[in-house]
Amino acid sequence: MASGVVVDDGVVKAYEEIKVHHRGEVQCDRLKLVMFRLSDDDKSIIVDEENSLKMKDVADVDDVFSKLVSMFPSKDCRYALYDCCYRTKETEKEDLVFIMWAPDEAPLKKKMLYASSKGALRKKLPGLKIEWQVNDLADAKDSSVLIEKLGNRGMIKELEGKQM
Repeated sequence: MASGVVVDDGVVKAYEEIKVHHRGEVQCDRLKLVMFRLSDDDKSIIVDEENSLKMKDVADVDDVFSKLVSMFPSKDCRYALYDCCYRTKETEKEDLVFIMWAPDEAPLKKKMLYASSKGALRKKLPGLKIEWQVNDLADAKDSSVLIEKLGNRGMIKELEGKQM
């Protein structure tokens, strides 16, 4: 908590909800993307309810990856958890990807606050294996950078149902 920013309890609740798939849970009601932002007073990290998606929100989307990227603001920072579905040569997989979105167009003070608060947030979200930091829209213009984070280009055959 080097920045003095605290993590709201709603963030931990959202993490548990996206991480654990409950028996009998309806697939389309599961979370696909949970976005987090700083509160208006910059003192806590909260769930950005308006920019979170459920599986049903992307059910009819041809390019889920592009839809997710379009959710991020062009001039402000965000954190996100993305429930990424992909297929390797051997099996289908799902992994939670922690994203730190800090575009070049965001104010420097905001980028510094997000960067210094990331550690406090990560401590509240144990067990995440994959982290993706995006500093420029070019980093997210296509899925190749994410695919490298998931394994490697030759290993990943599909991302969100789309052939690679």
